[in-house]
Amino acid sequence: MSLAADIVVGLVAFLHIYFLVLEMFLWDKPAGLRAFGQKLEAARASKVLAANQGLYNGFLAAGLLWGLGRGAGGLDIKVFFLSCVLIAGLYGAASASRKILIVQALPAAVGLALVMLA
Repeated sequence: MSLAADIVVGLVAFLHIYFLVLEMFLWDKPAGLRAFGQKLEAARASKVLAANQGLYNGFLAAGLLWGLGRGAGGLDIKVFFLSCVLIAGLYGAASASRKILIVQALPAAVGLALVMLA
């Protein structure tokens, strides 16, 4: 169970690194426009805000990787950062797009459950 938990935590970390790249570097590029369903003008107007959001996603990924790197001693770190991801995903689903529930909150919830069971 511990290996499955670590795999899911790693997947959540990878997703947040991907979000960082999309939001910080590709926001107003074709890939970012497609991912977030935006028009170029809106993306350009919100580029600084998106970059800030991407940075926060990077911090979430860093925390999850930190927890993974600590092995068994990283349990509390993984629980904390998975909880942050889950809460952010629930808020995003309620305020921005239900898609966030599947893309962000669900993987975090699965990871949190597996970490707690391991």
